[in-house]
Amino acid sequence: MAESLKTFFSKALVARIAASIERIHPDFPSKRFVADACRGLDELELLDRARKIADALHAHLPPRYPEAVEILLRSLGAEHATDELQGVGMAPFFYLPHTIFVATHGLDDFETSMRAQHELTRRFSCEFSIRAFIGRHPDATLKTMQRWATDKNAHVRRLVSEGTRPRLPWASRVPFLDANPERVLQLLELLKDDPASVVRRSVANHLNDLSKTAPELAFATVKRWLKDATPERRALVEHAMRSAIKRGDPRALGLLGFGATPRAEITDTTFSPKRVSIGEKVRIGFTLHSTTEKPQDLVVDLVVHFVKANGQSSPKVFKVDNVKLKAGQAQEVSKVISLAVHTTRTPYPGRHRVDAQLNGTTFPLGAFTVVEAT
Repeated sequence: MAESLKTFFSKALVARIAASIERIHPDFPSKRFVADACRGLDELELLDRARKIADALHAHLPPRYPEAVEILLRSLGAEHATDELQGVGMAPFFYLPHTIFVATHGLDDFETSMRAQHELTRRFSCEFSIRAFIGRHPDATLKTMQRWATDKNAHVRRLVSEGTRPRLPWASRVPFLDANPERVLQLLELLKDDPASVVRRSVANHLNDLSKTAPELAFATVKRWLKDATPERRALVEHAMRSAIKRGDPRALGLLGFGATPRAEITDTTFSPKRVSIGEKVRIGFTLHSTTEKPQDLVVDLVVHFVKANGQSSPKVFKVDNVKLKAGQAQEVSKVISLAVHTTRTPYPGRHRVDAQLNGTTFPLGAFTVVEAT
């Protein structure tokens, strides 16, 4: 996790939480809460910092859970200003300890906790906390989420899809979700044509997860959703099938109209630069030449075989474009690949092979060399 996100949970943030509570509950022992929450905070990672703050809330709020939750809810600030989450930065993470408090201490008070998460998710997503309730109260939680799927607030509707994802990043697995994907699919059916793009993206991400955990169900759903699909639903499905397309799965390619064998040649491959330092970028370009007298639709991807620390290589697929290639047409395509150090990928020196992937069919392009930064 990014260092800046971890350090967001600082003494200053703890003091802000204390002030927000003391404003509506003057008896709250702010100084003791801040001292308790900040003791050893700097040594912890992101989620452990949030848990420590949540534990301190539990220690200094009233012992009865409904009373403590009511105080927290009264202390909340303004809801998200728009339906979108892009550009809001880390500010909503202010409420992560609040959601952990609910998930940790509210499992035996279902109605109170559902009301709390309905309020909190309009400020910071309860996609992590809701999973504890799915695990403990699956039928009741899904019944509540079915009602939330038609809520007037887009962030509440998004929680229905995001909180039930089989492979939600950072979140623990929920055995009930793995065992009952068809139950959750009933909720996605209510959201597939949602007017808010933030909800449709969540549905696409959920269906992308499903293509890995229950592929037959995912592909059957895609086939059904593509019938008389609006442009928005078509875009949702294409986003949902991105991992399957990158894997070259013939079922996904066929469903989206890219199942035909490519009739093309590749020439004029370039790597700019041919030798790239760690931390810099390389542009990979080539020209597609149609070798058929019929137009064809092509999904064009790049497969970069990144060198690992042990000298072996590991492929990573990058989306390039969907190309409509006319009969006999030549078209140039290119993609910039970053060799920056990421939390999920560290580049190492060595020869990096590159393939083009057209409708799942591989065409070797050559290689570029990564060198240590100078």
